[in-house]
Amino acid sequence: EVVERQAEVMRQQVDHHLRRARAAARTPGRGERTEVADVLDERARALTRIFQDKGGDIDWDAEDGLYFQGERQDLLELAGNAMENAGKWCAGRVRVRAVPLSDERLRLTIEDDGPGLPPDRRQEVLRRGARLDESAPGSGLGLSIIDELARAYGGDLRLETAALGGLAVVLDLPRAET
Repeated sequence: EVVERQAEVMRQQVDHHLRRARAAARTPGRGERTEVADVLDERARALTRIFQDKGGDIDWDAEDGLYFQGERQDLLELAGNAMENAGKWCAGRVRVRAVPLSDERLRLTIEDDGPGLPPDRRQEVLRRGARLDESAPGSGLGLSIIDELARAYGGDLRLETAALGGLAVVLDLPRAET
């Protein structure tokens, strides 16, 4: 009964944040923009402390003047969930890169050197609450939140094999003018 109540509260929170993100993404011309480097630096500092027992840190790079067209909190959710997931599964290395694709789009790639995820299981982990490894801590919400939030902004998420050997989370997102 307690678990069911907690699960319902979590579902309501996820739904609330996704509704807010969808509404923000549908409101054109708001002019909200978030500097990508600031968000990556903030998340990398926090997560490096959390995963310090792995002996590594989060190597990140973003072009100066690269801006996400959207709310700071939403980019924190997108990048933070992906970076936290990478930190949880890595053997010691996490690499994050943000690059412009065009005047309207940017690409954020978060990769790790962990065990990765077989291609035939990648769509499964995008379902809300799906967890492939029940022995690891987590709610199974992170990747589904990233996917839904990216789509709310007209972006997309792909899961690929990382150059480091683990999983790569690739996000194509709207880019704001500098």
